[in-house]
This record gives sequence, structure tokens and C-alpha cells, in this order.
Amino acid sequence: MKNNKRWLYIATPIFFLWFFGQIDKLGISIVQTDPQFLSDLGMTGANANAKIGFLTFIFMVAYAISNFFWGFFIDKFGARKTAIIGVSIWTVTMLLGGLSTTYGMFMVTRIVLGIGEGMMIPVCGKFIATWFNKNELGRAQSSWISGNYAGPAIGAVFISLIIATLSWHATFFILAALNLLLVIPMFIFLTRNEPENHPGISKQELEYIRQADSSAVKEEKKSYVQDSRYWIVWFGMVVTSFLFFGISIWLPTYLIQARNFDVDAMTGITSLSWLFALSFVLICGYLADKTKRPSFIATILFASCAILLTVSTQTSVAIISALALGLAMGTLGGIFHLSNLFIIKFSTPETAGRAAGLMGFTNIFGGFSSYVMGWMRDVNGGDFGPSLIMLIAITALGFIAYLFTLKTENKEVQEARKELQNQSEIQTI
Repeated sequence: MKNNKRWLYIATPIFFLWFFGQIDKLGISIVQTDPQFLSDLGMTGANANAKIGFLTFIFMVAYAISNFFWGFFIDKFGARKTAIIGVSIWTVTMLLGGLSTTYGMFMVTRIVLGIGEGMMIPVCGKFIATWFNKNELGRAQSSWISGNYAGPAIGAVFISLIIATLSWHATFFILAALNLLLVIPMFIFLTRNEPENHPGISKQELEYIRQADSSAVKEEKKSYVQDSRYWIVWFGMVVTSFLFFGISIWLPTYLIQARNFDVDAMTGITSLSWLFALSFVLICGYLADKTKRPSFIATILFASCAILLTVSTQTSVAIISALALGLAMGTLGGIFHLSNLFIIKFSTPETAGRAAGLMGFTNIFGGFSSYVMGWMRDVNGGDFGPSLIMLIAITALGFIAYLFTLKTENKEVQEARKELQNQSEIQTI
């Protein structure tokens, strides 16, 4: 660990930032299966599913818009201060969520929670662009995106247990306490905006972090907004957000109401689905660093997602349908990871916050997906079929978009191999 302190000082805090942040954000998918929660906040009747979906929609609107503005704040004031402020906002919001007595009051808390959590993607993009060597970006991204999926995987069991033993209110109070006692202190005591300012970073580790090659210097001169590949990835994130939040928010409800699983089975499958996503993140992080072909990997993942969604809708065997849907969610986790890797690739340390903030704006489409799926259920008498067919069609758009990145990526890989070969020949001589 002597020259690898960045993994302790940066990777660890951002892992737990996402671990608890995602439980706060997506734990609602479990809470909304609790009849007492729905009754207390008036989410019953003919338009109940639309009201449930709207909670995630309004959260994601606030989350997506604030992503963009947090990006500018981070580039000006630093990732450390931004993270502390953001977590403080959502800690207070979680307390208020547990105290809510009406649908309107709870909706306001979700809006403010979205604003507080909007800093997560740009904060991590900034930290990783500043603290890690270019050759370890895939692994560095995996460190926080692992928290993105490990949190809900454990959170599904955690929240179900709290609701069963205490109440849905207690869920919000306990999560607020964990943020206050664990996450905020980590950013205060472990992190700094730059490795040069951290007393625990050795000269050797700093030299490794700051290693650069000629291609990286050339990339610095080009703004990410002028790179067409950034916008292809941006559109891919629109598709991925729509798919991922549509599936993840409605998966527990789908398992109980459409496939007749009990609460315990629902919890287990939901947790397993998040573990699938975590597995794809770790595998894709390794493959992206190894092959240098993240676009090709993302293209395969989109195709796999479409196939799995089709299997889920067509099979009459409940467990196969559930597992196929969980694996489809897993492939989207892999695409999310690769998309965030592209943010670092197409930006510089100075613009990483803004590039990530703009990419994070695509989350608004994830919230729209949760609302549309709820509305479609109300229109179709509670049937999930039309919603899932819509997701399959949307998946095809992501697959087509990434096809346009393959030619350029292949050219870059070939050039890199030639450069490596030339260097090897020079060393031999």
C-alpha cells in the first residue's frame, strides 16, 4: 500500500458514497411494495402506478438537472467540498422523508434528495481524472460503480428487514444516520482535491499518477463537446438510463404482482439482480483496460440486453423470466460503467466535472421511464407486457448508436499496437 494510497484515500470514500447513495435513491423500489407505505401516502386507486412512477420521475428530473450545475461547482470549488455539501443535503432530506405524512410532502423530499445526489457522477469523475493514472481508469471507475450496485444488492435485504421488523419510516431514519456517521467523515478526513495536497501521498505515487503520453497531450487540446463520440455515448446513456431505471424501479413490483413471488423471493431475486450488475461492472472494468475496446464491449452488452428482455417477456416460467430480467439489468450496469469511463477519456482533469455533469443529465430519461411504465400499467390494467416490449425497442437504439463508434475505436487500437511495436523495435536495437 506504500505507493497505492489513492485507493484508500479516494476509492474507498467514493465507493461508500455510491453504496449508501444508491440505497437512498433506489431503495424506494422496495419501499413502494409495502402496502402501509402506499396507504399512508395516498398511493392507491386507479392511478396508483402512475403516482408511484412519478416519484422516481420527479427525483430524476432534479437529479439530472443538478448534475449539470454541480459539474461547474466542482470545477470551481473542488470535488471534496462538493461531496460534503451534497451528502449533508441528502442526509437531512432522508430524515424529512421518514417524517412525511402526505404524498406531496414526500415528493418534495425526493426532489431535494435528487438535488443533493446530483453531484455524485461529476464528483467521482473529477476525483478519478485527478487522482489516477490513465492506465487504471477502468479499475478506478469500477471502485465506485461497484458501490453503485453493491449498495442496492445489500440494501434490498436491509430495507425489507427494517420494514418487516420496524416500519417504512425507520428505513429513512437509519439511512440518514449512516450517511452522517460514515460517509461525511470519510470525505472530511480522507480526501483532498488533488494528490499534491495530500500529506499521505508519496513522491513516487504522485509521479505515477501524473505519468502521461504524447497522445494524452494531444487530446487535451480538443474539447469534449467537439468530439462526436462523446455525443454518441451521451445518447447511449439516454437509452441506458431509460432502460436501467425502468427495470430497477419496477422489478420488485413486477416479481410480486406479475410473477407471483412472495416478499422473501422478491427480495432475493432483486438483490441477485444488483449482484449481476456488479459482476458486469467488474468484468467490464477489466476487459476495458485489457482490450482497449470499450465501445465494442458496450455494443455486445446492448445486444445481450435485448435478447434477455425478449426471453423475459416470452417465457411462462416465472424464475426464468425473473433471472433474464435481472441479467438484462446486469448488462446495463456494464454499459453504465463503460459510459463513465468515456467521460474520463473524452475530457481533461480540468473539464471532467462539466463533462460528467452533462452526461449525468441523461438520468432525467430514467425517471421518465419509471413514470411511463407506471402509466402504461394503469392503461393496460396492470399488465407489464407493453412496457417490456417498449424497453426492447429502446434497447435497439442503443445498439445502433454504438455501431457508429466501432470504426474509430478499431483504428485507435491498431495505431496503439503499431506504436507499441515501434517502441519495442527501438528498444531491441
